[in-house]
Amino acid sequence: MQYVPHMSQPRSTARTTAQRHRVRQDLATAAMHLFSTKGYEATTVDEIAAAAGVARRTFFRHFRSKEEAIFPDHDDTLVRVQAVLDSAEPGEHPLDTVCRGITEVLRMYAESPEVSVERYRLTREVPALREHEIASVARYDRLFTRYLLGHFDEAAHRAGDDDPLLAEVAASAVVAAHNHVLRRWLRAGGKGDVEAQLNHAFDVIRETFGTGMGVGRATPATAAPVPQEDRPGAVVVAVARTDASPTEVLRAVEKALESGLD
Repeated sequence: MQYVPHMSQPRSTARTTAQRHRVRQDLATAAMHLFSTKGYEATTVDEIAAAAGVARRTFFRHFRSKEEAIFPDHDDTLVRVQAVLDSAEPGEHPLDTVCRGITEVLRMYAESPEVSVERYRLTREVPALREHEIASVARYDRLFTRYLLGHFDEAAHRAGDDDPLLAEVAASAVVAAHNHVLRRWLRAGGKGDVEAQLNHAFDVIRETFGTGMGVGRATPATAAPVPQEDRPGAVVVAVARTDASPTEVLRAVEKALESGLD
């Protein structure tokens, strides 16, 4: 394969990107300040635009609605996460790739702790903001699920290994672990090494799910045949408390999967 040298971004493009980022951040800051002082319902798009020093039409070039304004980075972060998945080395475990991807989301919040803490407070108080946040998180979940399912090989399926259900549960577990660690960090005022906390949660996830999804399998030609009665066909359901830790959630999932194989 021919090596293609990396070309630097043209100055004009870099300048335009920086300006766009600055305007989005200014709008987000103005929106959060107005939501905090006037209230979400009483704040208008015109007021947010005026506070940021831009016209109403400029606001709508960046955001579709006022609730979207306090989440200025999700679109760009989703692009970075996709780039992590697309650039993964062939030998990397797909679950490790997904963990690296969700770390990009965590870093988005950790870059501005004070802003993230205030945004967290607002989303707890305003249902519309909470719903928008949930929808944003669901986009990462779908992205990771598609990626892990892409590493499922139907021809190599054996009982208890490389199940599409396992791929979907693993993707949800990565997102759930991220959300748990992030909420705990935000409730603590954005203090502490949140990335180290997330890495600990990843260790738990890898221990539970790290043997499937295309790594370390025998090829279909050498794999031992699996008796039909050993192939589970039912969907299992795990139950856990909403305040359960990532470890407790994963243990519940693991027990449910084991019972489904009996």
